[in-house]
Amino acid sequence: MPSPVLTVLRHPLTAALALYFAAAQPVLAADGHEIVRPIVKRDEAKLAPLLPRTGSAAAPAPTADPMDVLRERLAQRLGAAKAPDAKTPYVMQVSSKAEAPDAHAAPAAAVAAPPKPRKAAAAAAPGTADLVATLRAEKAAAGHRPDGHSLHWSYDGAAGPEAWARVNPEFAKCSTGQRQSPIDIRGGVRVDLDPIQFDYRPAGFRVIDNGHTVQVNVGGGNSIEAQGRRYDLVQFHFHRPSEERIDGRQFDMVAHLVHKDAEGRLAVVAVLLDRGSAHPVVQQVWNNLPLEKGEELPAKATIDLGRLLPEDKRYYTYMGSLTTPPCSEGVLWMVMQQPVAISPDQVNVFARLYPMNARPIQSAAGRLIKQSN
Repeated sequence: MPSPVLTVLRHPLTAALALYFAAAQPVLAADGHEIVRPIVKRDEAKLAPLLPRTGSAAAPAPTADPMDVLRERLAQRLGAAKAPDAKTPYVMQVSSKAEAPDAHAAPAAAVAAPPKPRKAAAAAAPGTADLVATLRAEKAAAGHRPDGHSLHWSYDGAAGPEAWARVNPEFAKCSTGQRQSPIDIRGGVRVDLDPIQFDYRPAGFRVIDNGHTVQVNVGGGNSIEAQGRRYDLVQFHFHRPSEERIDGRQFDMVAHLVHKDAEGRLAVVAVLLDRGSAHPVVQQVWNNLPLEKGEELPAKATIDLGRLLPEDKRYYTYMGSLTTPPCSEGVLWMVMQQPVAISPDQVNVFARLYPMNARPIQSAAGRLIKQSN
């Protein structure tokens, strides 16, 4: 019969079968046809690497069929296991991919080792690249990088104010909102505004550098009353330079005192800070700065925020938003007209932590701005 034609595929089983047939030598029969001579002893060296060993001794039992031994050895190398319903040990099943270990599985010694990973990955199935790209896009939209770490907003760079809405879909208002803060306060309507009723008293406080500003979380007992509603003071924090502008003028810093009512509505009192003499309340905060970002340091003393307010309590007011993501709207803003003095050294302390952490001015968009007479 004609010589067998072996098609060499990139698979260990085919390569081994090629080695087996290479060991056989064709001879001519009396009628002139080629026959294949079985493997002879001098060719066993070619099969030695593929045959099982017992200790240092080679090879299978003399009665074993060489092809069966070869199949078994190849199956072991491929990480195959004997099929449960197989009648012989040479019918194997091979999994196409590694499976997660089962806590109830047999010990590792009783299970065949998984195949070694190939150097080059197999070609991806159609649509896999699109799926990967989609998953990465969804992670980015949810505020995650493809490596699993969270993206975060900042005041400059790729995650700066212009990109806040792209960092996380929950920040959409940062670009689509129509009543955003801060604004340049111009053309306020002068009216007899009811004074803000400040009910501030000494309270415990904790200082945290949250990665965007220095924030002071204040104990209970401080509140304001504005436009017929009572708001409890939750925290205050700083921006440099001031986010608000008055007729185009920007100040060295601003303190935002954030209040919340029983229904969750927010009211922010902005105290503008201008260079002058040192302020005792600001210094008290600086004295309790934590050494690490994210660490909340409880102060031993109490803080009296009534001393942070200007003597003149007249103010501007308008409806706006948070000046940081998620830029939620419906926030009542009250900006004190008279700035409060802060020393250059106190400004420089904050500048070492945050040289700039102010959101750019947003469009007033025809909003009504009122100011105290």
